[in-house]
Amino acid sequence: MAEHIAPQNHSLMNRRRVLVLSGAAVLSSALPFRLQAQENSKAAAHGLAVYDDLKYPAGFSHFDYINPQAPKGGTFRYSVNEWVLNQAQNTFNTLNTFSANGDAPPRMENCFDSLMVRALDEPDAVYGLVAESVTVSDDGKSYIFKLREQARFHDDTPLTAHDAAFSYDLLKEKGHPGLRLLLAALESANAENDYHLRLTLKGDNAGKNRRIITSMVLLPILSKAYYTQNSFDGNNLNIPLSSGAYKVGALSAGQFIEYQRNENYWAKDLNVNIGRNNFDRLRIEFFRDRQPAFEAFKKGILDWRAESVSKSWANDYDFSAVQSGKIIKKRFPAWKFPSMQSWALNQRRERFRDPRVREAIALCFDFEWSNRNLFSNLYTRLQSNFSNSQFEAKGKASAAEQAVIARHAALIDEATRNALMDDPVTMATTDGSGRNREQLRRAASLMKEAGFERKGEWLTGKDGQIFTLEILNDSDGFNRVYNPMIKNLHAIGINASVRMAEAATYQKRLLDFDYDMMGLASSSSPTPDRSGLALIYGSESVDLPSSQNYTGTSSPLIDALLDDVDKADNRDELTAILRVLDRLLRYRRDWIPCWSAGGKLIAYWDKFGMTGSPPYGGYPEYYWWLDKEKAERLGKT
Repeated sequence: MAEHIAPQNHSLMNRRRVLVLSGAAVLSSALPFRLQAQENSKAAAHGLAVYDDLKYPAGFSHFDYINPQAPKGGTFRYSVNEWVLNQAQNTFNTLNTFSANGDAPPRMENCFDSLMVRALDEPDAVYGLVAESVTVSDDGKSYIFKLREQARFHDDTPLTAHDAAFSYDLLKEKGHPGLRLLLAALESANAENDYHLRLTLKGDNAGKNRRIITSMVLLPILSKAYYTQNSFDGNNLNIPLSSGAYKVGALSAGQFIEYQRNENYWAKDLNVNIGRNNFDRLRIEFFRDRQPAFEAFKKGILDWRAESVSKSWANDYDFSAVQSGKIIKKRFPAWKFPSMQSWALNQRRERFRDPRVREAIALCFDFEWSNRNLFSNLYTRLQSNFSNSQFEAKGKASAAEQAVIARHAALIDEATRNALMDDPVTMATTDGSGRNREQLRRAASLMKEAGFERKGEWLTGKDGQIFTLEILNDSDGFNRVYNPMIKNLHAIGINASVRMAEAATYQKRLLDFDYDMMGLASSSSPTPDRSGLALIYGSESVDLPSSQNYTGTSSPLIDALLDDVDKADNRDELTAILRVLDRLLRYRRDWIPCWSAGGKLIAYWDKFGMTGSPPYGGYPEYYWWLDKEKAERLGKT
């Protein structure tokens, strides 16, 4: 299942980068995926794509972004900065990453195979892994997958359609909330025989719901025999039976885990795997704080590091290994995923429900001063939760966007309509001097308009309670960002503070939505689907533990726009819908957009070979390789 799930969420406060389960991407050898009966004519296809032609024809040799001659061997040692589902950066207490329970180690999903895999140089195309081919029914609601008879679990038992059908049913009933939301659109998963699986989507719109199926085909195939005998609750460190290129090796909970390459992997010679999975071992080290991880990298205990602190990137990489060229420091291009990095104010708490309050709090963050004094001018201000994509709204609403707005006129009052038609809301700017009196005066005025009165040092509500704001944080490194903001919040009468929490407490409070303010860095698929978006913005996820609806957003208009997403007939229509959604989120001020480095800040010991970075994701440990000559020069073979 490697690289199947687009980047999901990181808590901003600890740089948690989560890869959101939204449309993956995926008919016919070179035909666009349209689903009309006359176009598919029940022909078996090797891949699926939502809107565009497939880049790779049937029988292709390998993906273009990898080296088919890459040698195997070596160990890739690192500490992760991106993960999915119930995974955690600092520790782990379960090896079931598909359950809502516990904290799993990152990359555990890559021990499992799926029906299809993503191509990382196409926005939404997938090609067969366990599935040799797929046939679409005339009405577009059913997909029949022919499975490869050579597919095996790691105990050499056959992987069959019965395992696949069982997996979809199990994940739909007991899986992580992100998986359950996705599979809510699945009517049935049936094994027609040992090697033919039928997935049928539900609803009148199922025949047009192309993004859903391209996400579903990326989910793990679990062993029916194993999970019939073993619990799925995720409350133990039992190693589950899996089938992927890697399997769990040595581990010590909270310290490290190794994934061992399976030399007998049944699919190692398939075209979708040629040149991939090159390291014999992937070793993930766990650290409570960033500084010990940085020191481990400097000493060569870690091979690769993603830097998340601009001050460190600017000032701390001047040690001898960098100066001598033994360590390469490089900014890699950002993946072409719609991305966000924003603070969430928890509207489950009444005092944050007024958008004027949320705007006032946003005005107390002086990005320009922070960028100059804290970030070494490395960052740019974000305005949207769909940055780095065509879905970010700009200028006045286009004709296509106006049509979306008109379609939902019954849900839109005059003020909202005017805002949606006009230029989108942007974050206020300052001169960077730190004397943002104009913004603070505006913030104080907004709090007064919202019904809060200054009594002495603090604002109070009509109930006489002091207005407090507690920022949940689990990384000391972010206190330097919050402290100046807290000073400004105090200036307008908000009794603000930072609550430091260790990893387990932090995670529990997120699950319980027990915070005033927290942060999220997240990316979604280049072709988002409703389920992935609903996990962050949909009313159905407000009370869903493990969802990323950290703001507590519940809006009939947002829900209606999310419903539109799965009805879009083409990319232009999808773009118009998501731009209107972006305008609405910005007008509501549900989130406070933060900043971006405009790429990935990566440092690594110079002992690896690599091809160019694919534009649509892909962790380096799956397509880099150990260059033995470079490693010998470093003395790190």
